[in-house]
Amino acid sequence: MLSKTSKSKIFILDTNVILHDHTCIYQFQDNDIILPITVLEELDKFKRGNDLINYQAREFVRVLDEIVGDELFNGGKSLGKGKGKLRIETGKPFSESLKTSFREDIPDHRILAIAEYMTQSYPKRKTILVSKDINLRMKAKSLGISAEDYKTDQVTDENVLSKTITTFDNFDDTLISTMYENGSVGVEEIKQEVRPEPNECFIFKGNNSSVLGRFDAASKRMQRVEKKSAYGIKPRNAEQTFSLNVLMDPTIQLVALTGKAGTGKTLLALAAAIEMHKSFDQILLARPIVALSNRDLGFLPGDASEKINPYMQPLFDNLSVIKHVFNPRSKEYLQIEELQKEEKLVITPLAYIRGRSLSNSFFIIDEAQNLTPHEIKTIITRAGEGTKMVFTGDLQQIDSPYLDMKSNGLAYMTDRMRNQDLFAHINLVKGERSYLAELASNLL
Repeated sequence: MLSKTSKSKIFILDTNVILHDHTCIYQFQDNDIILPITVLEELDKFKRGNDLINYQAREFVRVLDEIVGDELFNGGKSLGKGKGKLRIETGKPFSESLKTSFREDIPDHRILAIAEYMTQSYPKRKTILVSKDINLRMKAKSLGISAEDYKTDQVTDENVLSKTITTFDNFDDTLISTMYENGSVGVEEIKQEVRPEPNECFIFKGNNSSVLGRFDAASKRMQRVEKKSAYGIKPRNAEQTFSLNVLMDPTIQLVALTGKAGTGKTLLALAAAIEMHKSFDQILLARPIVALSNRDLGFLPGDASEKINPYMQPLFDNLSVIKHVFNPRSKEYLQIEELQKEEKLVITPLAYIRGRSLSNSFFIIDEAQNLTPHEIKTIITRAGEGTKMVFTGDLQQIDSPYLDMKSNGLAYMTDRMRNQDLFAHINLVKGERSYLAELASNLL
């Protein structure tokens, strides 16, 4: 028997919501939760494995066991004070409408049958199917069933992610001169209306000169940013100059670099890491493996290493760009070779990093837009003393079917970490790979 009055809602959870966040059942306030028996069946398939979805499945089953214990559900179990009840709903027969619309007996359609049954059984209460699967939500709505995305960890302000470098025109040339002479100016001296966030970057243009500045929250001053190269890689625009500045600042432990393909995100991060290699015990460059067309790695030929290499190749390409800035006999070129040989510079799939405690490391996570908020949290909480973490990604190129601009981990981290002194976010807009790459990125 479900609790509450007609004012409280009934939420029916899809499997992908649990695999996205194993604590999801506690995120619905005083509303009741229905867990279709089909979801438990599907979770069973995900319990084994080393990926985060396998961890989520195992953790949720443990949470469920703690709630129920040795007792029977008997109409539902309370989720705690101020929370609703949790109930497992067994399979329900397909209605004529369901049979006519969807002929296949698959898990999604069984969940729809339960959602339809609950909607009809509790007409005075709003029943909502919660799923990360857009297609399932569309199917539900076509049957007159309310459906929505799991919104707990979604970003509310999308402007945070697409924020570009602010430019002040007609800026006071005297203040620009002061920044060049003293290295900084107090924020209160800037006459324009500006309320900068920690490590926010600005371009100040006067009538006769210009200067780049980054806000230092500790001193409440606008620090001048110099154009510096990193291990032979020279910044080609202001965005790249700012990126190298925050990447090589030891006081900034967490950096997010966003931007479309060809803006230099990964290359700049790797160049900065190699430039600073003496300050760290190891440089780690990793990326999540998202198989094309949702096909498992098993379909690729070869052993484990050969299966993974195609996914890691873009990272090796960036390393190759840096190496070829130098003569193969130069000390810089040989230094990179030595770092790789001694495994002080490691390129690896992200799955191989999970579970490790990373101390005094420069850790670059590429393609971070394909990570969930929980995955991002899991990675950052592995950071030991002296570790710097850099997440790079293109928020327009999300390969996971259950993530979007608002719900991916890179966006979530950027939104939650803003205003922290140890965090910096640079959104790179201008492509520098080639004119052709820039044209294709803008037009295609």
